[in-house]
Amino acid sequence: MSSMTLVHRAVGTAHLIPARLRAALRPRDERGLSQSTEQALLVAAAIIVAGAIGIGVWNYVQSKLGGQGVTITGGP
Repeated sequence: MSSMTLVHRAVGTAHLIPARLRAALRPRDERGLSQSTEQALLVAAAIIVAGAIGIGVWNYVQSKLGGQGVTITGGP
């Protein structure tokens, strides 16, 4: 390796060190939720919506079949 190549590599490496140091010291933006927390909230919301739809269907079926002498057990 020639001496100029060695000088160029040394200068290039020395140039990258301050940039990496600045990136490491830069304050991080941690205002949002973590991905796992966001996913857990979305799953909980989906379960609530599915439960509400299920209860609505249950009540509709009960109202339509309730007057015909048919009894459905095990509901909410």
